[in-house]
Amino acid sequence: MAKKRQRGNGAGTVYPRKNRDGKVTGYRGSYFAPDGKRRYVSAKRKGDAERSLREAMTDADRGLTFDASNQTVSGYMTRWLEDFAKGTIAPRTYHNYRLQIREHIVPAFGTMRLSKLDTPNIQALYTAKLRDSLKPSSVRYIHAVLRCALEKAVELRLIPRNPAASARPQRSGKRRSHR
Repeated sequence: MAKKRQRGNGAGTVYPRKNRDGKVTGYRGSYFAPDGKRRYVSAKRKGDAERSLREAMTDADRGLTFDASNQTVSGYMTRWLEDFAKGTIAPRTYHNYRLQIREHIVPAFGTMRLSKLDTPNIQALYTAKLRDSLKPSSVRYIHAVLRCALEKAVELRLIPRNPAASARPQRSGKRRSHR
């Protein structure tokens, strides 16, 4: 019989996830972050779960914890506008940002978790707005607001990277080739 590998204290735990029939469907790893909260990673194979667990624990030790698990895009955008943007922008700019968030960003992504927001979703929003006859300059303004807000989310370590940074709104009504 093969010797079972023991994990030391503080090394996290990897365990199988099973369906109702008892069949293993994947693996889940858990560990305690420096803030005392239990964090989880998942993977299809045990080795991948162990690797993800090690990476997550290393990132946590470096202070790179991404905790936007329950934060919605709507909640974050509202908080960002009031807590971070309002004091640094002109009143008219604040009004325009609030309008972009209320009219375009929240209807598209409001209930989505911040951690699930990605570049294809943002690019699809830009394409849909252009298809609905919104001016390209208005779509670029939506992009500017999203990019600025999500850059702050990266700075606050709520998300690992800014998904709006690699999305590209069109410059004119003509179709452009993507880079």
